[in-house]
Amino acid sequence: MNTFEVLKKLSEAPGVAGNESGVSQIVAEEFKKYVDELRTDALGNVIGLKKGTGPSPRRIMLAAHMDEIGLMVSEIEKGFIRFTTVGGIDDRILLGQEVIVHGLKPLPGIIASKPPHLLSPEERKKVTPKDQLFVDVGLPEEEVKALVRVGDFISFAAKCVRLQGDMASGKAFDDRASVAALVCCLEHLSQMKHRWDVYAVATSQEEIGLRGAVVSAYGIAPDLAIAIDVGFGDSPGLSDAETIKVGKGPAIAIGPNFHPALREALVKIAQELEISYQTEAIPGPSGTDAWAIQVSREGVPTALLSIPLRYMHTPVETLSLKDIERTGLLLAHFISRLEKFPPE
Repeated sequence: MNTFEVLKKLSEAPGVAGNESGVSQIVAEEFKKYVDELRTDALGNVIGLKKGTGPSPRRIMLAAHMDEIGLMVSEIEKGFIRFTTVGGIDDRILLGQEVIVHGLKPLPGIIASKPPHLLSPEERKKVTPKDQLFVDVGLPEEEVKALVRVGDFISFAAKCVRLQGDMASGKAFDDRASVAALVCCLEHLSQMKHRWDVYAVATSQEEIGLRGAVVSAYGIAPDLAIAIDVGFGDSPGLSDAETIKVGKGPAIAIGPNFHPALREALVKIAQELEISYQTEAIPGPSGTDAWAIQVSREGVPTALLSIPLRYMHTPVETLSLKDIERTGLLLAHFISRLEKFPPE
């Protein structure tokens, strides 16, 4: 697969949490190349099943969320659109962004505010809060009211771009980079034998409460699960303790959210195959789909792989394409060797 092209399609698709239909169609197109069965559940999770060869296959669930942070229309004021946020968004990134308002038809717009020349000296010292910002779509008030309603979603319109080397930047890499890693894993598995049934799940509504993971894990009832998400990549101003290094492979998490034997099995495979990996210590809730899956039904042994990502929750998230590929390769080889768990 062409990692950048898959990531670009996923990244540029709209899919604010609670309205993932735009990106879910692309996920389904990519999954169906490699899976035996494909469905979308009632909460919008895209679930692909690749059947194992075992006589009574056990189930492993791979989960990566496809929703993104975004905005929602809260008011129309003289043709300008006021908004609130969906998911965790820092007010600092909003001013000047290009967006798409998903009304009766998609409307390109920009996020604007008063020009700096007209701000008071005190206002110039502060970040403009979102309640003083608005979206301008360039239409008269009556046309805006005819096309846009309170509650319509607004997504960022950032393009996915190739940087130098193997680096790329764009929106919604959190967590569509991990969805791309699932596609990479499925492609590798199409050339391998594996005894366990593999459920690849692109989950919905992670950014507003891990909801897609809750219901999909309940429905699948996996024997094992691995969540794939992003971790804070190294950049100026951040300590090594806070970050994982971009270009050095996925981080295999350690902490109470993760089954120690499953983690050690992943580490062993990475070492045997000389796949670069890192360790991420998470002493409490991981804030990822792994947190919801672990306590589904009677409990699920769960692990977490984190792809290093810079500038998280901005439209210029940045990562290494090789880290996506390493993640997919590690998952595939782990699954191809998976027999009994826990190992004897």
